Amino acid sequence: MSPHSNPLRRLASQTAVYGLSSVVGRFLNYLLVPLLTYTFAPAEFGVVAELYAYMGFLAVLLTFGLETGYFRFRSGGEWDPGLVYATTLRVLVLGNLAFFLALVLFRQPIAEALRHAEHPEYVWWMAAILALDSVGAIAFARLRAENRALRFAAIKLIEIGFNVGLCLFFVVVCRQAHAADPSSLLGRLWDPAVGVGYVFLANLAASGVKLLLLSPELRGGLGGGLGEARGGFDSALFRSLLRYSLPMVIIGLAGIVNEMLDRAALKYLLPYDDATNMAQLGIYSASYKLSVLMTLFIQAFRYAGEPFFFAYAKAADAGRTYAVVLNWFVIFCVFIFLLVTLFLDLFQYFVGAAYREGLIVVPILLLANLLLGVYINLSIWYKLTDRTLMGAWVTLAGSVVTVALLLWWVPIYGYAGAAWAHLACYSTMVALSYMLGRRFYPVPYEVWRVLGYIALGLGLYGASRLLVTDLAWPAAPSGALLLALFLALVYVLDGRRLLRGPARGGG
Repeated sequence: MSPHSNPLRRLASQTAVYGLSSVVGRFLNYLLVPLLTYTFAPAEFGVVAELYAYMGFLAVLLTFGLETGYFRFRSGGEWDPGLVYATTLRVLVLGNLAFFLALVLFRQPIAEALRHAEHPEYVWWMAAILALDSVGAIAFARLRAENRALRFAAIKLIEIGFNVGLCLFFVVVCRQAHAADPSSLLGRLWDPAVGVGYVFLANLAASGVKLLLLSPELRGGLGGGLGEARGGFDSALFRSLLRYSLPMVIIGLAGIVNEMLDRAALKYLLPYDDATNMAQLGIYSASYKLSVLMTLFIQAFRYAGEPFFFAYAKAADAGRTYAVVLNWFVIFCVFIFLLVTLFLDLFQYFVGAAYREGLIVVPILLLANLLLGVYINLSIWYKLTDRTLMGAWVTLAGSVVTVALLLWWVPIYGYAGAAWAHLACYSTMVALSYMLGRRFYPVPYEVWRVLGYIALGLGLYGASRLLVTDLAWPAAPSGALLLALFLALVYVLDGRRLLRGPARGGG
């Protein structure tokens, strides 16, 4: 049997394994949202959202775009895979060690600049988490490249379980023990002054456990003797990696601007006092968490999709396969959009009552994330043709839209303006990437079919608002009816055709 005989089935199975670890792991993490929103005030939860937004920016910088570079040079045939891995890993270890030491040294002035002068420890905790995660990222990339999805998923689940377990231990067990008897053994482990800082401590411990579990892969890259990782460091390869990968940093940073700048900037852009701004940031961030199912699917697809796109690029039917992948992707995303929006009356209980005024932005954020997923599919044109710098300009264009609309809309419309800025940004990136892809790496995407499914999802959501609000139908039964209608229409319109996969023939 040809290695490409069932490409969609292989991609689906890999996505399912990555997705299972992501869904189970993120669901465990998702349970922290009600815990934290029912325990802490919106302003305190806003601190967590703000600092994790900063960490998102730094995480892109500290991996130097080398994950994608590793996939490119490992599969290109010019270099030994072990040498590519070892070179990449050593660069990440040295770079992140320097970063960690710098932030530890300047933690107080950094904390003051972020308006958290009373908590300089937050800075070095963040630095340690980022350094550990960045070094671990290349070990995870190797597992993905080797199709070792089960080991990848197991380590991810252990990390997330450890993180969630420690959060529950500190925030529930130790906090209640402190309230009952501050001098007890468990009570002394809770310091009210640290508060939400226990979220970062739990994350730090979990990141350390993850790196320990990845130690076989890390030892192999640093010292040789494990599978493919028997190389050392090659300066010529290093220069080639940087030329390919540094534009990915620009893309990644611009992507984080598009994804997380709102949560980093809301406290500066909202037209209220600092306390109210932080509370609004907390409400918006909690509502953002309700789009987690869409994010989970996109993340799982991304883990499986990137190595798949590179590995399948030389197949004769690659273009038609990529088009079918996009069709399936959009169908699943529209299903998730409807699942959350049609049953939002149930999903709202995952956040505390003080946060539910932000539910109005959930449909907007879900649609924005759907378009982000479409962009990820379309972005193969610059990755497969080594035009990463041109791809960076697309993401930078989205960042310009994001920054401009945040500055314009947030002071007027509050955090709803931030949600609409997300949607406008990803719409712009999808349009630009599609047009450039048609020129540099044409793929026969069925544009009208893809747009039709998105329009169908929006139409069914509009119908649900009409049924529930204007006709007073019960929300759950009407949502179930409309969701079943969507699935029936998918089967009638495309079910058999999509299940057959791409047509055979030439490229």
